[in-house]
Amino acid sequence: MQEKLFDSEAKIMEIIWDKGPVSAKEISLIAADSIGWNKNTTYTVIKKLEAKGFIRRDEPGFICTALVSQAEVRKHEAESLLQKVFGGSRKALFSALLEDEELSESEAEELRELLK
Repeated sequence: MQEKLFDSEAKIMEIIWDKGPVSAKEISLIAADSIGWNKNTTYTVIKKLEAKGFIRRDEPGFICTALVSQAEVRKHEAESLLQKVFGGSRKALFSALLEDEELSESEAEELRELLK
């Protein structure tokens, strides 16, 4: 995945991931209700997502289908953050995330299991 997913694009991707293949019209209605966007704004973002290769639009009804999974985007964004802000150091990332917050014993155990 080469392209960056901007915040506005991520909002539309969340709708598409949540609803599965969904019409551009339905996306615009959901975005109007949940984000307060007008139809033109939503359609512009949909076109950008299509141009970047994140979604495909099919006729009839401009049905939008995600071409990348939420897990793929999360992994890419996490890796980008890790490199950009923490110089690739996972230890520095985890230290920053945990320095101001106490973990419960069950959270600590879950993290131990993930690290194995």
